[in-house]
Amino acid sequence: MTTPATVAGKVFLIVYGLFGCAGTILFFNLFLERIISLLAFIMKACHERQLRRSGLLPPNFRRGSAMSGVGSLIGWKPSVYHVMLILGIFAITLSCCASAMYTLVEGWNYVDSLYYCFVTFSTIGFGDLVSSQNAVYQNQGLYRFGNFIFILMGVCCIYSLFNVISIVIKQLLNWVLKKFRCRCCPKCHKSSTRLGRRNAITPGARLRRHKIALEADGQYDSDTDGRRLSGEMISMRELTASNKVSLAILQKQLYETANGYPRNVCINTRQNGFSAGVGALAIMNNRLAETSDSR
Repeated sequence: MTTPATVAGKVFLIVYGLFGCAGTILFFNLFLERIISLLAFIMKACHERQLRRSGLLPPNFRRGSAMSGVGSLIGWKPSVYHVMLILGIFAITLSCCASAMYTLVEGWNYVDSLYYCFVTFSTIGFGDLVSSQNAVYQNQGLYRFGNFIFILMGVCCIYSLFNVISIVIKQLLNWVLKKFRCRCCPKCHKSSTRLGRRNAITPGARLRRHKIALEADGQYDSDTDGRRLSGEMISMRELTASNKVSLAILQKQLYETANGYPRNVCINTRQNGFSAGVGALAIMNNRLAETSDSR
């Protein structure tokens, strides 16, 4: 067990640890981004193959071609539960293989080896079981190389699995909060209901909207009355009534215009780097079905 003993060594460890740990987290985030992109590519290819088998896609369909009949494939993203299942199976397989190696080389039983793999891969590190502590091993260089590969891959895989599980926990907490939102505060409940009625469809709203549209059509039947001057402004009510555009859709269009792009413009574009921000949740943002902006 090598630890710094001098003051200079401890200071160097602090400085080196700041950059070293930050670089390690960056490496884990890059691994998470690549593994999510790889799983999304493979799962989308499987989904496309399933659509071909069911007859929903033509046999000569090529990815990236614009077709009106492939609405089930446009904007498709893998589910977080499927990604969690795949990462979980890979982590269990990796832990079982590493445990077999530790059982043969270190002389531990298989349960202790599995326990060591989880503690090490999750960076908990209690220190009750430590590998490579004997003076001499058979094929020592090969064992240390295998130990390094297993620990590196295990930490990356468990880190990715933990972040996917955090999305599931976040969904569960949002569901619980939605169920119990403002039940203990009637004032907040009333204010939320008032805000929720702004764009809600109430009984008779469709009839009133149809009546407004008929009045607008009757008002501008003639060419002289229906045509407006180029400099004349129309009201928002007349705009929504004549074009039959809901206020919610209009607000969404104004939001997209203010931001300079539609929110679904990045469906078929490749996201490189950290376009959504730095961090695990930012990397997985809008890459899985449960983290999309439309949900």
